[in-house]
Amino acid sequence: MKAATISELKKELSNRPPKELLELCLHLSKFKKENKELLTYLLFEATDENGYIESIKREIDYEFEQINTKSFYYIKKSIRKILRTIKKYIRYSKKKETEVELLIYFCTQLKDFTPSIRRSIALHNLYQRQIQMINKSIAHLDEDLQYDYGVELENLDF
Repeated sequence: MKAATISELKKELSNRPPKELLELCLHLSKFKKENKELLTYLLFEATDENGYIESIKREIDYEFEQINTKSFYYIKKSIRKILRTIKKYIRYSKKKETEVELLIYFCTQLKDFTPSIRRSIALHNLYQRQIQMINKSIAHLDEDLQYDYGVELENLDF
């Protein structure tokens, strides 16, 4: 089966009655956890972006506490998993401020993590890539926010 394009889906959805749209959304949410998470964000959390960010920060803290520190192999796997989760939440929001805020928080946690990520080239490179992504995202923000986040970013330099 070939998937329809976004424009085809948009046309078709605009022709459907509201009750049928509700049924389609509920049906879609049953198939993948990500669909349900996105629908939850759009319905309940999109109006309170700060609360959304704080809940993700709590989740990040919890995940960092759960990391097995016996080997850098396990540390690296866990940190990549945390980063994948953060990227997923950033995609839900689509706001640059949220992206910058979450990535700065992730990098802060990573910088303060023990054992130090400086002992692992892969983790240090991952950290540097996230700093570069933060810089790119900051460039798209207002000047006031650029300055504020720029100050926070300077604190992250090794």
